[in-house]
Amino acid sequence: MKHVLTNPIIPGFYPDPSICRVGDDFYLVCSSFELCPGIPLFHSKDLANWEQVCYVMTPENGFHVEKNSGVGGVMAPTIRYHKGTFYIINCNFADKGNFIVTAKDPAGPWSQPHWLTDVPGIDASFFFDHHDRCYIMGTGNVWPDGKGGMRQGIWAAEYDIEKFCLVGEPVALWGGAMAGVASPEAPHIYHIGDWYYLLIAEGGTEQYHSATIARSRSVLGPYEGFRGNPVLTVRHMGKRALIQNAGHADLVDLPDGSWYAVFLASRLIGAASKNLGRETYIVPVVWEEEWPLFSPETGKVEWEYPAPESLPWTAYDSAPGMDDFADGEFGLQWSFWGKPVRPFWSFTHPGISIACLPQKLAEPLQPMSMDAKEHSDRNYAAFLARRRRQPHCRFRAAMQFVPEENESAGIAIVQAMNHQMHLEIANDGGKRVVQLSLYTSEFEVPPYLPGFTSVTNRKVLASREWDGGEVVLEMELEQNAYRFSFGPDEANLTLLCEADGLLINPEKVGCMTGEVLGIFATSNGGESGNQAHFAWTDYQDL
Repeated sequence: MKHVLTNPIIPGFYPDPSICRVGDDFYLVCSSFELCPGIPLFHSKDLANWEQVCYVMTPENGFHVEKNSGVGGVMAPTIRYHKGTFYIINCNFADKGNFIVTAKDPAGPWSQPHWLTDVPGIDASFFFDHHDRCYIMGTGNVWPDGKGGMRQGIWAAEYDIEKFCLVGEPVALWGGAMAGVASPEAPHIYHIGDWYYLLIAEGGTEQYHSATIARSRSVLGPYEGFRGNPVLTVRHMGKRALIQNAGHADLVDLPDGSWYAVFLASRLIGAASKNLGRETYIVPVVWEEEWPLFSPETGKVEWEYPAPESLPWTAYDSAPGMDDFADGEFGLQWSFWGKPVRPFWSFTHPGISIACLPQKLAEPLQPMSMDAKEHSDRNYAAFLARRRRQPHCRFRAAMQFVPEENESAGIAIVQAMNHQMHLEIANDGGKRVVQLSLYTSEFEVPPYLPGFTSVTNRKVLASREWDGGEVVLEMELEQNAYRFSFGPDEANLTLLCEADGLLINPEKVGCMTGEVLGIFATSNGGESGNQAHFAWTDYQDL
């Protein structure tokens, strides 16, 4: 039987992949933005089948992240291994900026963060040379713009990995393949043969995204760009291509000497949207005249490639779809939005109860800061979520809840920037109703740019009285056709309404995150001692 690599290799909201190989094992990390725990870490033996083994950042090792726009928090980690230790470098927009964590075992425990007060910018990365020296790369306004000023480019400096400080002066390495290119970032350096290669992302993380490469005889340059750049992109395929936004790549070699690259890309859903966000893809890489060729023969990102025959095919069990929380703990498929300052849940063996916190799922959005000065004790929601992984899926939950004034609880689908849909039981003027609430926001600039302001709008798309006890709530998402149903049990569901998934597709922020589905409860600003009890939840790809 011939096995294949099927793209995306990690489906759903798992962007900005970074990979390293240690012997016969591959380890990969992704961005998690404002979800907690942070930085999911995956393991594979064959590059095709991946199993999540941990979250790198948890409250136990000092992780702090806050619920806001969905596009803040932690993004663009890099993982590397050197002399018995795993290293991850990352930036946390909800805390003190850039940091490094370490572990002897990739499954953890991971260290407390070492904050990098002398490493500015985003998308920092590091490189261990053959003589045991470490270098850190990052982004900043270091490259001449041709007009007497400076624009964003890539810099590097030698770094003391034992003392966690720079020991060399930052050197500008490269400004990207195109003159005046937008967003040269996500640098990775590799020493291959007689050359040092600098692989970066450029063009922004949307339609014009790409990966480009340069090389030098010295780790600190000067670097010469490849005349065949970009080595990876789909921007020439147009806005109707089924795979969009390809870029932000990382290279890995196999024990047999062959090469692959992992990178992010987005699936175009229903020929119109990218609600799944950015996902993790893979392509084979070959070398020609000492330059890499990504996805040789076709030059485009394919849905399938032959699996490496030199690697042992190793399949893993998928994350369970049905969960009644009988174990009294959360599986790795679950995340919070923002770090909970105190537990809002209690396990009921089986089932879980969620408190009606004053915090809303759709709180007013705030500007983002690169260096958070203070930590909030309320920027999280009573929301337990898992990622939507395929264009056609279904999420259900069985709930018992008697709402008091202004309270609501149920299931929700959440995108970035307050684009949400809630299928909820609520109190409407003393009547108990099941309703679908739509939230969208209006803004001119993203929250990470100066002058950000926004307005969040709410609209009830459908509502019916509900006098029953336990209710089963269901959302079925097929491309952009979303169907919301309710009933006393799974066999007796009534369609409440249909809605267009395009309504919560916030293209203006580039779909950096993807949809998450989950259960929630809220008192919508008031004080409450009420709870919603969920007997079970069930997620299925269809």
